[in-house]
Amino acid sequence: MKNLAIFDLDNTLINTDSDHSWPQYLMKKGLVDVEYTEAQNEKFYQDYRNGCLDIDAFLKFHLAPLKEYSMEELAQMHREFMAEFIMPHISPMQVMLVQSHQAAGDELLVISSTNEFIITPICQLFGIENVIGTQLEIGADGRYTGNYTGTPSLKEGKITRLNQWLTARGESLADYGKVYFYSDSKNDLPLLRYVNEPVAVNPDAELEAEAKAKGWPVLNFK
Repeated sequence: MKNLAIFDLDNTLINTDSDHSWPQYLMKKGLVDVEYTEAQNEKFYQDYRNGCLDIDAFLKFHLAPLKEYSMEELAQMHREFMAEFIMPHISPMQVMLVQSHQAAGDELLVISSTNEFIITPICQLFGIENVIGTQLEIGADGRYTGNYTGTPSLKEGKITRLNQWLTARGESLADYGKVYFYSDSKNDLPLLRYVNEPVAVNPDAELEAEAKAKGWPVLNFK
């Protein structure tokens, strides 16, 4: 029976938070108001770390700049962003972890609360094609509208989105033997408790405590 390896992205497969880094890239390029963006970016990041993120307010802030650019412009911006803000934060051990599951013939999937525009090219660096992130609305003009669609893949939303993905494939978790989920965050405890092979990676204090209490493996890539 085939296994399923699910990965969170931020601070799990990469030793940074891409959601937090994207506004930093925009500020460095002079594309947004620095004082406002920095204050909001830090506030929402701390809210996420504290487990109290208002996802609607965050996405309204985070997605607004995407409306200003064509898909071609955004693709070029993303290439610059990845080169400077993402690739320096990928360790050989993180690459080897993904490769070990690929070599075993496992199905690979990333589920992240970060939006799919940001995470899809990063996942492709690892050779992971199955990607679930917060989905973005595209208008009739072919541009992002600044709105999201469906269920944001945060906390219990990751379970919802996972089951939607499985259903679309005509599958359920019962079709897989081992179902791994690798994550760093207490925000992912619902999905970690849902699978049969939870693994804590670079864990925050609350996740580390639960991992130790339940005997889950703990990996540190930082």
